Amino acid sequence: MADLSLIELAKEIFTGAGGIDNVENVVHCMTRVRMTIKDDTKVNKEYLKKIPGVLGVVDDEQLQVIIGPGKVNKVAQAMVDIVGVDLGEDFPQILSGGKEKVQAKAEAMKAAQKEKQKSSRMKRILKDISNIFVPMIPAFVGSGIVAGIASVLANLVTAGTLDAATWQQYLDVMNILKNGLFSYLVIYTGVNAARVFGANPTMGGVIGAVVTLTGMNPEAPLLNLFTGEPLSAGQGGILGVIFSVWLLSLVEKKLHQIIPDSIDIIVTPTISLLVIGLAEIFFIMPLAGFISNSMVSGITWVLSVGGAFSGFVLGLLFLPMVMFGLHQILTPIHIQMIDETGSTMLLPILAMAGAGQVGAALALWVRLRKDKDLSEMIKGALPVGILGIGEPLIYGITLPLGRPFITACIGGGIGGAVIGAIGGIGAIAIGPSGAALIPLIANGRWWGYVVGLLAAYAGGFIATFFFGIPKEKLAEEKVKESSTDTAKIILPATTEVFKSVARGSVHPLEEASDPVFAGKMMGDGYFIEPEDGKIYSPVQGKVSTIFPTKHAIGITTDSGLEVLVHMGINTVELEGKPFDIHVQEGQALQNNTLLADVDLAAIKQAGKETSMLVMITNMDHVSSHELEKEGIVSSGIEVMKATTI
Repeated sequence: MADLSLIELAKEIFTGAGGIDNVENVVHCMTRVRMTIKDDTKVNKEYLKKIPGVLGVVDDEQLQVIIGPGKVNKVAQAMVDIVGVDLGEDFPQILSGGKEKVQAKAEAMKAAQKEKQKSSRMKRILKDISNIFVPMIPAFVGSGIVAGIASVLANLVTAGTLDAATWQQYLDVMNILKNGLFSYLVIYTGVNAARVFGANPTMGGVIGAVVTLTGMNPEAPLLNLFTGEPLSAGQGGILGVIFSVWLLSLVEKKLHQIIPDSIDIIVTPTISLLVIGLAEIFFIMPLAGFISNSMVSGITWVLSVGGAFSGFVLGLLFLPMVMFGLHQILTPIHIQMIDETGSTMLLPILAMAGAGQVGAALALWVRLRKDKDLSEMIKGALPVGILGIGEPLIYGITLPLGRPFITACIGGGIGGAVIGAIGGIGAIAIGPSGAALIPLIANGRWWGYVVGLLAAYAGGFIATFFFGIPKEKLAEEKVKESSTDTAKIILPATTEVFKSVARGSVHPLEEASDPVFAGKMMGDGYFIEPEDGKIYSPVQGKVSTIFPTKHAIGITTDSGLEVLVHMGINTVELEGKPFDIHVQEGQALQNNTLLADVDLAAIKQAGKETSMLVMITNMDHVSSHELEKEGIVSSGIEVMKATTI
């Protein structure tokens, strides 16, 4: 089929999604169109995969159609243009009679599926933060590159290498472009946070703008309730805005329930703005100010100690300060140092935090190279990260994944320790960090700053490479690598016999409670509801993978089939505790080899399901397969056959 136009592609995607009336809203990230679906049973994923221009389909909490960078934003825009709404805005609902019942049933099914996933509170928080910032990553990248170039040129002007009269106008233009994002980031964050939490997006933008304190009389400023000092714009930072918008969503939803429809449009936004705005100004911002003052005292003490210790502590803690929007409190310290000594020794140390992020992102890129979506994001965020613009790396990559954010901080601490140990490395002016700061390093000691940068890169890389990769991401990577390796093997057609992995009841895979397994997204096979915890190999072959959380074992048969034995549903969250593994990677297996002893009672007590799933993950190498037996079986009974291509 010939390539489709944007409108044709948009219409085809709607068709595969079950029609426009089955879609609640459309957003996009760097590579995927993301749709919130009303009735998952109407989605035809196979149809979607066959559309020219569609690279893949992922059905998670949102239906994700992979288009690729550069084109995805145009396709998503074409889709909302067809409906006549904006990106992220809910589609108009045209429901009547029985159709309302159908939608209600679909919503109930969807809610039940989400309940089965039982993600942790921390995972939900990180996912919400990711959903807020991922749509902004293209703007971060574009503005960040402009800002990075402007920073290098500005620093060269400050250092006297470039003539100010010649270059200032160019710098002004680039700063105007850069500030279009970074000066109003709190507003964009408020808008996106409102979409994620279900509040009115414009109200979210207003709540974000409140922290700028626009309109406050500078001669009679509002006072910090904790310290009595004047409030300053920006206190509370990005996370303060997110927390405030979350509160806004709660207040709005409650008011929508109790305010009559006839006056809802007047009363609800007014009360919401007053309640949340006042809380933000007089509680959230002052609280951030109190934390800021405490941090200044702590930083002053750390600086007084000096040396590698000071460098490590400051480099380690600076990323969390940036995340909470508290890094601006250090500006007076920088200015005072420059006035008294001609340079600030603090800025080069703090710049190591961003370098630690760069190293962490490189490690993620190397370890998770099969994750194309993550790789595209890293490729876009790395250049601006090297130039000292860290927001794309923080909010788009390391913070949503959780653990890499911590190891990035460790990398920053290592770089800071090196700067502190060398000593005498200062910047003659306040400017962006990263490589862009090199021209501002005083007294020709730029070499020491570069050594610190390299140490932070290396520290962030090593800490993340060995300790910072999330377990679930490693598990996904191993499955992808195993499938890729197997795909390279060309063997004659063979019929493989699959036996029951446990004593219990055999069921076809489509009856599994998890929609990912039931939808055969990872392959086809069967599962057993076990009566005891003795789990045996279903086939003859070799152990190719034992997942870090012990809940799954990969087996490669002699014919090249890749078989996954997945013990329980959502048991990855149990961190291996119920599983006693009896085999090792590389070990040869018979179809009666004991793989593991599983504590079924512990799995049930944790609220998980004990289904033992057996799946062929490289189904493109299977010409035919048949589940020959269902119902009660003993272990080691033949239940399925699969013939390779």
